[in-house]
Amino acid sequence: MIKIKQFLPRSLFGRSVMIIVTPLVLLQIVSTWVFYDRHWETITRRLASAVAGEISSVIDNRHNFPGEKNQNWVFHSAGTNLGLKINVRKDDILPNHTRTTGSSTLDKLLGNALRSQVRRPFHMDTLSHKKKVRIEVQLPDGVMDIIVHRDRLFSSTTYIFVMWMVGTSLLLFAIATIFMRNQVRPIQRLATAVDNFGKGREDSNFNPEGSTEIRQAAAAFNLMRERIQRTINQRTEMLAGISHDLRTPLTRMKLQLAMIGDTPEIAELRSDVEEMEKMVEEYLAFARGESAEYIKTTNIASILQDVVDSSRINETPITINTKDGVFIPIKPNGFKRAITNLISNAIFYGKKVAVELTEIPGAIKITVDDDGPGIPMEEREDVFKPFYRLDSARSPDSGGSGLGLTIARDVIRAHGGDLTIEDSPLGGARICLRLPT
Repeated sequence: MIKIKQFLPRSLFGRSVMIIVTPLVLLQIVSTWVFYDRHWETITRRLASAVAGEISSVIDNRHNFPGEKNQNWVFHSAGTNLGLKINVRKDDILPNHTRTTGSSTLDKLLGNALRSQVRRPFHMDTLSHKKKVRIEVQLPDGVMDIIVHRDRLFSSTTYIFVMWMVGTSLLLFAIATIFMRNQVRPIQRLATAVDNFGKGREDSNFNPEGSTEIRQAAAAFNLMRERIQRTINQRTEMLAGISHDLRTPLTRMKLQLAMIGDTPEIAELRSDVEEMEKMVEEYLAFARGESAEYIKTTNIASILQDVVDSSRINETPITINTKDGVFIPIKPNGFKRAITNLISNAIFYGKKVAVELTEIPGAIKITVDDDGPGIPMEEREDVFKPFYRLDSARSPDSGGSGLGLTIARDVIRAHGGDLTIEDSPLGGARICLRLPT
């Protein structure tokens, strides 16, 4: 069963055409067998019987009307009216056994007809000539040599049937192919629209079309897309108000602290307010998810280079290996934020960072390696959870909010890609980013 599945088409179009064509082919095979077994063989038997009867009639007329003049008249009449070219070889003798040169249905049926109606020894040659059949009959005074045109023994309905069968099959196959292609095309467009929506790309040209079931699926997708977009917009508007409400008291607190003076207690309080402001910005960025930004084709290599150049103000050495001019459709600001978070994490944990961009079939791959303590296998999925902290490598006093990797994966998955963690050749962690092109 598994071996058969390997040869079956995988696409809906291929399987639909196979469902239509397979019964059609089986029907044609059954029809051909019935025609061959019933009609064609019956017609051939009757034609062979008619030719054998005509040969027997010529032999009887020659016997009943002796004389060379009568014989010539009988042979001439047979040639003119029956299409039999007859010649007698005087005193010639055939071998005692009946001989045929072929084993086809014609040989069998014509041989049976000659045995039953002529009832004399004969030889039959159906292969030496393409358009003629030669029959030799033993007579008392010699051998009668008869040439029959092959059309006398074949029915033209055979070729007509085959032509109609093949012609109608090809016509029906072409109609079925066109029809099924038109039915599959709306499904392909729906799949493309779903894929574009999953990658955050706009698809304003998508409209429900096709059969009733496909239209229902497309309409359901449009409703789902509208609900999701409405929810995102409402969340963004709500967070904009929260951002304004939180920033106002924080700004007042910073102004009041600036007017009080410099004491150790005030410095600690000022540091707490700044940390609170930074955390509020990160929380809002995570919840907002860069949803308001539009997608445009952007040079990924240029963004990587910009982020690496801006990150080199730290003492951690960063190497980058990339190509020039790698363009894919993305949200530039959101993608840049994700890359910045990944490189910042690598700088925070490691003393050496390496960034590499490579192209793979249908996607790009970006790796960020560091030589830090690494991430245990059992925690490689947990670190993408909001506010999750690695106890061995991070403390609450480090200033991080635990949202860097969460925001990065959220942005990359919004583009249809993914983030994973592997072991780095440098000894630490490798963040592996894949994006479809």
